[in-house]
Amino acid sequence: MADAKALMTGKRGLVMGVANDHSIAWGIARMLALQGAEIAFTYQGDAQAKRLRPLAASVGSHIVLRADVEDDASLDDAFASIRKEWGALDFIVHSIAGSDKNELRGRFVDTSRANFKLALSVSCYSFIAVARHAAELMPSGGALVTLTYLGASRVMPNYNVMGVAKAALEASVRYLAADLGRDGIRVNAISAGPMRTLAGSAVGDARTVFKWNKAHSPLKMSIGLDHVGGAALYLLSDLSAGVTGEVHFVDAGFHVVGMPPTADLKGWIAPENGISESESDKELAAKENA
Repeated sequence: MADAKALMTGKRGLVMGVANDHSIAWGIARMLALQGAEIAFTYQGDAQAKRLRPLAASVGSHIVLRADVEDDASLDDAFASIRKEWGALDFIVHSIAGSDKNELRGRFVDTSRANFKLALSVSCYSFIAVARHAAELMPSGGALVTLTYLGASRVMPNYNVMGVAKAALEASVRYLAADLGRDGIRVNAISAGPMRTLAGSAVGDARTVFKWNKAHSPLKMSIGLDHVGGAALYLLSDLSAGVTGEVHFVDAGFHVVGMPPTADLKGWIAPENGISESESDKELAAKENA
């Protein structure tokens, strides 16, 4: 059995998508570093690089590379730099998604063609492109993890086109797992519950969603960076050597709930097409007595 105090010793990997110290990607990177991993990071723009560099230094990383996932040449350059520096990779964390935040409000049916393409390209295709590069740097096998959300399979308020993009991402996880399994490369996703991150704040009424999930999840708790970091540690370490193609939920069990206990709904009045419950009951009684 692997040493529980050094699960990632001797492993090198790339973490993509750290925006600040509240990012899910940072929670994962921090956990992996604590378990002995050497980590490289990528950023998209100068503002992100400014926030990322001191975080990378805090976990002993000296490899911080520019990588725009919508620019093939930029991705090529980033992975070429990693090949030159390390020669190979053991794992990759993909925590990248994007949409016009104005289209995460209102109706999904009003999604523009331009933003549909953007959301699918940044949130889904980027993982496929990264996996293709990873396969070339994992001759002895490895592990990939991406981040998804329950909105991929259930309608969630103000998530709109991102739900479709995450659904495509989850399907991609399965197809990539099938393609890369023969090379010993495992591909999985983590579906984290609502968290107070920069990306999460872009979703309308985020605070209400946080409170609702905490109140109605089986564990009655909010999800933190260490919860997701621990799950990623499992999926990227040898502890999950037989696991691939999975969507692993870290949401305090919220995804299993169909409806909260009725005791939790006290004070809530169910509308019936604008007719109160008492009026509806009266109409039903009148029909039965007719």
